Parts: sequence; structure tokens; C-alpha cells
Amino acid sequence: MSAVRTVLGDIRPEDMGVCDAHDHLFLSSPRLPGRELCDISAARAELEAFRAAGGAAVVQWTPYGMGRRAADLPGLSRATGVRLVCATGLHQAAHYDPEALKGLRGRLAEVFVSELSEGIGTSGVRAGLIKVAGAFHALDAHARWTMTAAAEAHHATGAPIAVHLELGTGALDVLDLLCGALGVPGHRVILGHLNRSPDPVVQRRAAESGCWLAFDGPSRAHHATDWRMPEAVRDLAEAGYADRLLLGGDTVVAGARSVDGGPGMPYLLRRLRPRLAEVVGVDVVERILSANPAQAFAVDWG
Repeated sequence: MSAVRTVLGDIRPEDMGVCDAHDHLFLSSPRLPGRELCDISAARAELEAFRAAGGAAVVQWTPYGMGRRAADLPGLSRATGVRLVCATGLHQAAHYDPEALKGLRGRLAEVFVSELSEGIGTSGVRAGLIKVAGAFHALDAHARWTMTAAAEAHHATGAPIAVHLELGTGALDVLDLLCGALGVPGHRVILGHLNRSPDPVVQRRAAESGCWLAFDGPSRAHHATDWRMPEAVRDLAEAGYADRLLLGGDTVVAGARSVDGGPGMPYLLRRLRPRLAEVVGVDVVERILSANPAQAFAVDWG
């Protein structure tokens, strides 16, 4: 039986509800000094605001070594009533100390499998997806290493692989590697940030592979998101790919949370949902927010 692996245990896909398919409650990186997501009270308030807007589930893409605070997630889920999915995986090399990366050589896939199957550290929380990242318009050696390990962990567990595309680029290179050379089925790959490089040809070709296309971070002024996203979603839906689309908020710094004056998680439902409904209809938007993430993150866990 397929199940979505949440921080409180596996659930039926149909019980997931309205989902923010790519976001962060906690995140820290040397690339974002002083802007970390590390406040548990703010995380709870953000989840409560998302719940009040009609949200039911959040998939946190924060991977290994970036301040996931996995042990705090079950309490937040119970307190707010929002289902949470936690990630394993590894981001770009720039987010880590070189010595930490050196210590993962030769055992990265093993770490991913352990966090998916046994739990993250002593938290008892099992991850429900693998997060990796590409480089700008390319796959560097670090990306190929992490994606190879992710593919190995996928084959061992069935877990989906979610990919950060740097500024939305490199989607087809990722698919060539993961789905071509490494044998990961298209429907087990989630491409994040496609809206940041709004190329309709690339988006269509990616959709043809059977992968999931995540449109996330819709409120960022320096990305081509709000004003192009509705038309991109419409074009893909009209081409028959409405069942391959996901939506997420991708809150990565403290100032972007709604409780700190930013758009945050509620923006996805408060502003983006009605905007998209104008161009593709309410039924399509609800499918993208509910049915699609339920399928994207449901796994016959091995």
C-alpha cells in the first residue's frame, strides 16, 4: 500500500489534504548568515497561519546538515494539526563545511537510506523524500555525486527525489542523469523552481518525462514568478499536464515568513490560489494543491 511518510508516521495519500509541496520551517546555511529559520515559536505561528488559510500539509525540503530540527517537527505537527514531511538529502557544496562533506564520502547513499528507513539521528523521525541540487545550467561533480547517491537510495526505498534547480536551470540535464543514466522513474522525480527560468519548451519537455514540476517561491520579486506563473500553469494544463504540477512557498529566510512581515506559507492559499483559479479553474487548482502532492510523495516503501 502506498503511503506518505510524515513525521508522525505513514498516512494514506488521500489523508494528506491541501499541501504546500515545497517549503521550509527550519533552515540554516553559511550562505544566509543572520537570516536563519531557527525559531520554533515562529515556525509554529507560521503553521497556524497556514492552517487558518486552509492548509493541511507542508513538505519541508531542508536536507541533511542544514538545521532541519527533525526532533521538533512531531511536536509542531501535533500542536498545529498540520501534517509535515521531512527530507533527507544534500544541497549544493557551498552550504557545507568541506570537512563535513569529506566525512560523507563513500557512505552518502547509506545515510539517505538510514534516514528514510530508520530515522534522523535519535529523533525517531523518518524522512519522506530525498532533496538534492543542481548547479547553474549544469551538473557539477558535487551534484552528480549527490544525485547518484539519491538514485541508489531511491532504488532501495522507493523514495521520491526532489531537485533544487539553480535559478530554475538544468532541468533536462537532471532528467538525463536521474531518469536516463541512473534509472529513476520519471514519476519519482520532482523538479523545483522551474518558474524561475520560465522556458515553456523546457517545461513541456520535462513534463513529457512524467516527472513532477514544482512552481515554488511565488512571491519573490526578483524571480519571474507571479506574473508568469499563471500562464505557464495554464499552458501546461491545456497540454494535458495538470496532473504533474505542484505548488510551494519555499520560505528560506526569516524575513519571508508571514509572521515576520513577509508573504510566507499563507500566501500560497490566500493570493496564489485565487489568481491561478482565474486562468485554469478551481478544480484544476485544487487538484494541484491536493491530489497531485498526495501522489508525488506517496511511496510503496521498500
